[in-house]
Amino acid sequence: MAAAVVGDDGVARCPWGAGDPVNRAYHDTEWGMRVAGEAAHLERLTLEAFQSGLSWLTILNKRAHFRAAFADFDADTVAAYDDSDVERLMADAGIVRNRRKVDAAIANARATVALRAEGGLEAFIWSFRPEPAPAPVTTADVPTTSPESLALSQALKKAGFAHVGPTTMYALMEAIGLVDDHLEGCHRRGCAG
Repeated sequence: MAAAVVGDDGVARCPWGAGDPVNRAYHDTEWGMRVAGEAAHLERLTLEAFQSGLSWLTILNKRAHFRAAFADFDADTVAAYDDSDVERLMADAGIVRNRRKVDAAIANARATVALRAEGGLEAFIWSFRPEPAPAPVTTADVPTTSPESLALSQALKKAGFAHVGPTTMYALMEAIGLVDDHLEGCHRRGCAG
């Protein structure tokens, strides 16, 4: 259980964002900040699903490859992927080559396209925004799920999405600023969407 830490630059951050420069940049410029648009939401949902069971740093280091492999997360393009695209992705060492996750990314693009009839992915996800909670003081105070992440997970599964369990959806909610889990004392606290 760790509290916000002050880095060598004199800035207080969440512990996970205080070390590696890639994590630090993500923490300081993206994590917990609201994103806009379908592609940005599909990207975060896809990356969170691929991260399941892996280090977030692994995903961040492969992010440019993910963007290239998944057409900058253009839902129409990815929704049209076929078996040859799956084989291409499974041969791409620049991404995480997990068949279930690749299949889920394509299914999620198709579900995203279908969701447009109901207002789109962004509005759908943000409809699960919880009431703001007090700032967590230590990492032990940060939950891994919430009633809202469970409800979002269930609703997305019902809409045809895959690899969207409640823990993964809570991580998505943190990433896009739906919840603000920057620790008390972190310089990014209060900057969420």
